[in-house]
Formats: sequence, C-alpha cells, structure tokens
Amino acid sequence: MELITTRIKGMEDVVPSEVHKWQTVESVAADVAENYGFREIRIPTFENTELFVRSVGETTDVVQKEMFTVMGRESKFTLRPEGTAGTIRAVLQNGLLNEALPQKVFYILSCFRHEKPQAGRLWEFHQFGAEMAGSASPAADAEMISMANSVIEKLGLKDIELHINSIGCPHCRAEYYKKLREFFEPNKDKLCPTCQSRLEKNPMRILDCKSEICKEIGKDAPLMIDYLCDECKEHFETLKKYLDEMGIKYSIDPKIVRGLDYYTKTVFEFITTSIGAQGTVCGGGRYDGLIEEMGGNPTPALGFAMGLERLIMTMEKQGCEFISPRECDIYIGSMGDAAGIKAASLVKALRDEGYRAEWDVMGRGVKAQMKYANKIGSAFSMILGDNELAEGKAKLKNMKSGEETEIALDSSFIDNFANIHTADMLASEL
Repeated sequence: MELITTRIKGMEDVVPSEVHKWQTVESVAADVAENYGFREIRIPTFENTELFVRSVGETTDVVQKEMFTVMGRESKFTLRPEGTAGTIRAVLQNGLLNEALPQKVFYILSCFRHEKPQAGRLWEFHQFGAEMAGSASPAADAEMISMANSVIEKLGLKDIELHINSIGCPHCRAEYYKKLREFFEPNKDKLCPTCQSRLEKNPMRILDCKSEICKEIGKDAPLMIDYLCDECKEHFETLKKYLDEMGIKYSIDPKIVRGLDYYTKTVFEFITTSIGAQGTVCGGGRYDGLIEEMGGNPTPALGFAMGLERLIMTMEKQGCEFISPRECDIYIGSMGDAAGIKAASLVKALRDEGYRAEWDVMGRGVKAQMKYANKIGSAFSMILGDNELAEGKAKLKNMKSGEETEIALDSSFIDNFANIHTADMLASEL
C-alpha cells in the first residue's frame, strides 16, 4: 500500500522541536490577557455560513474568494476565516452580555482562508484574539491597543510600528461613499470584476483590493479621515490623548481600512518590516454595529487578532528568546528483567513528583540505552543491574560533568535525587 506522506498545500506541521516557540507566544499572550481582566473563550471550528456573510461582509475578499465552505446534510457550514464573528455569536447565545460589562474575552484558535500560500499566510493559520463588548468610550480602544502592545513588548519584539486610523460611522461614511463613487466612476471599466460590483455596494472595499491595477487607480482616492463627523473626530482625538498619556507611540495611517466590513471608527495595525510584505502582525478595531447585525441589542464592541505564525517568524528574525524545551531530568537504564521492573517503579515515582523521567522500553543493550540518553539530552542517568539491586544502591551520573554520586534505591531515593538535581540547577545558573 502506498504511503500518504504529503500534507495538504497551505497547511503546516508543528513538530516537537518547534512546539516550544508556539508555547512561548501562547503563554505570554494568555498571561497578558488575564492581567487585563480578559477570560478565555473556546468556540467551534465551523459555523453556519450566513454568520460570516452577514458579519464579515458579502463584498469582502474573505467572503467572496477565501472561505472554506462545505455542504452538510441540511445546511452550509464554513470553517471560520476569523475569530470575531464566532466569538460574538457565542457571547450572545450564552447570555454573557447579561453579566457585568464590559465583557472581555480572549481566544487562541485556528482559522482557515483559501489564499495563495506564502510566508506567514497559510490556508490554516492561528490567531490570538481578544474582544470587548459594552463600552463605546475611546478609553476601551486605548485599552485594547495597550493590551496588544503589551503582548508585543513581553515577547521581546522590536521595531513594531502601531498605525491607527478612523473609518467613521455609518452617518459620516455615507458622504464618503458618495465621494469615492465619484472618484472611481471614470475608471470603473479598468477595475477588477470584483471591485466593479463593489462600487455601488461598498466602494471602500476597493481600497482593500489586492489587485495591482485597483491599487494604482485608488492610490489618490479620497480619505475617510477627511470626512469624519464631529462625534467620530472627537472619538479619534480622545483616543490619541489616551495613547499619548500611556506612552504608546503611533502613526496616523489614513489608508488603513481593514479587510472586514464590520469595523467602525477606530482601526489599527501593528506592522513590522522583518518578514517582508506580510508585515501586519496584529490588526483590529471597533465594530459597534456587529452585535445588532447579529440579532443582539445595540452594543458597542471592539477587538483585535494577532497571527501566531507571523509573530513567531518575526521573533525568529529578530533573535527573540523562546522558552526552553523541557529536557529529560533522568534516564534510568537497566540490565535484566528484575532491573527493568525496578527502573519502571522508580520512574513512576519520579514522574509523580513532577520530574521528566524515562526508562528503556525498547529492549536495548546498556550501550544503546546510554546513547539514547545522550540523544534526548538527559541531565542525569543511572544503570540498574543485579549488583545494584542486591546492594540497594546505584551510581547517579551527571551527564554534563560526568560526576557520579552513589544514591540509595530505597524510600529516600526521591528526596536524594531532588537535592542533587536542585544543586545542579543552581550551579548551572551561576
């Protein structure tokens, strides 16, 4: 039978030697989120397709070109292309808005988009995200940006620029859409077919098109920030005051529109040049109309998401530190059946105390066992045989220094090993 050994295009494996990098990012992000008062939420991998059509927007690239949709027996389902829509659905369905406001949740999950696979952009990708519902204040915008900034700083990333913009509200956006249509109309026939359909429905989506022709046509398009109503202007100006006071540096980038239709007012991105063209490591903003659009009571909300692949790529490029993979504390080798049984007993006791301990389950000879202990980077090793069992003691070897210490195999074994292990760890830190 032919082996199936090739993964699907656009997917990646995370092998054991790389997992510690993911654990670094995930643990830092979760710790920061909890410090900011956010609670973890977990949602299904797929939802009813209509959820994403209504929330993300039918004129977006995500809905028109990128979603993975399958037909079930009775309904169409879509693998989530982003985390916000499913999270807000869960918040509404589970009545979280009836609890204390603002509701603050975070998640770490996989998402799926059918895009051209490239560095930092895969069919299956992973996000750390956070959502806050209940506050219309620019203080909440500053809180979310501060939290994203804290994650970036805790990971040790450098040269990450925060770009902010306001894309207004439905009231001021109506006038802006009129100006955009007037701008694009003379070149309508040159736009890509998708953007030609967007011109009437949602002309701002043209500014987010990936087509080089549409980008060129739209490079001098009117900017939303020039058409903000008084309320949106005040919101944006107050946000800047908060960021200034918090010492968070930013640049105003009037061309940020984000790729999803639910955004209103504040939008922001954290951008790096370390990983090439796909340099946005975090994006987010306010979406005050989304909860009402999904059937809930009008409730202001906002959030952001960070791409874990891009964060890890950037950390690698910049030489940031990852948590060290956990190594084996002790390998107990054995010669003969009786010694193997004793080794199993000691390893079980060590593991119960929290040590990573291993023993031979392959039936190898002593030389091969010690070779394996070296390969897995075991800190200590010990060989048991008939003599050691008869005497009730064995030699514990420090694999780095080669130093050997005699240790009893009785009830004092765990405490004695703990003392030796702790002393070795302290010595290595000096």
